[in-house]
Amino acid sequence: MWVIAGGKTAMADRTVFKSGATLAIIAAACTALVAATYQLTRERIAANEQVWLEQSLQPVLSGITFDGGISESLLTIPAPHALPGSENALVYRVYADELPVAALFVVSARDGYAGPIRLLVGVDTKGEITGVHVLAHRETPGLGDGVETGKSDWAAQFANRSLTNTSADRWKIRRDGGDFDQLTGASVTPRAIVKAVKETLQYFDANATDIFAAAADSEADK
Repeated sequence: MWVIAGGKTAMADRTVFKSGATLAIIAAACTALVAATYQLTRERIAANEQVWLEQSLQPVLSGITFDGGISESLLTIPAPHALPGSENALVYRVYADELPVAALFVVSARDGYAGPIRLLVGVDTKGEITGVHVLAHRETPGLGDGVETGKSDWAAQFANRSLTNTSADRWKIRRDGGDFDQLTGASVTPRAIVKAVKETLQYFDANATDIFAAAADSEADK
C-alpha cells in the first residue's frame, strides 16, 4: 500500500513539473514577443511623441517664423527657481536661421482654484508674449476651464503684451484693478494665470542672455 501511495505521489509530482515547465515556456515566449514588439515599435512611438510635442508647442508661436525641431533645444531649469511652479521648469529655445527668436516656457501657476495649472508661455526676443496655452488643469468645468484655448479666446489677450507696454501694476485681472479680463463666475483661475505669465516675463527679462547662451554652450560641447 505504501509503495502504491508513493507511486501516485511521484506521478503527481511529474504532472506538476510538466505543468510548471509548460507555463514557464509560455511566459518566456510572451516575454520574447513583448520585447520584439517593443523593439519594432519604439522608434515609431518616439517619432509620434516627437510630432505630438512639436504640435503642442506651435500654438504659442503665432506670427513667428522659425526653423523646425523646436523640441531639440530643450533647457531644464532645476527647482527652486524664480519661474512659476515648484517643479523643474522646461524652456524650449526657438531659432530661425540659427538666430534665437523666442523661448517657450513650460511652467505652473501655483494658485489655481483646484490646484496648479500647467502652462506653455511663449516669449519672443523683444520680451513680448507670443502666446499662452493651458496644458493641464483641474479647474471647475463650465467656470475655470474657460481658460482653455479650445473653449474660449480668453488666453488671446496676452498676445504681444510685455513688461514694457504693460506696467507691473496692470498685470492683474480687472476686478483687482488690472488690464486682464476674468471669466464669468470665476476669478481665481485667471488671477493665477495672469500672475504666472507676469513672473515668466520677469524671469525672461532677467535671464534671456543666459537662456540662449546655454544653448550655444551645449552646441559647442557636441
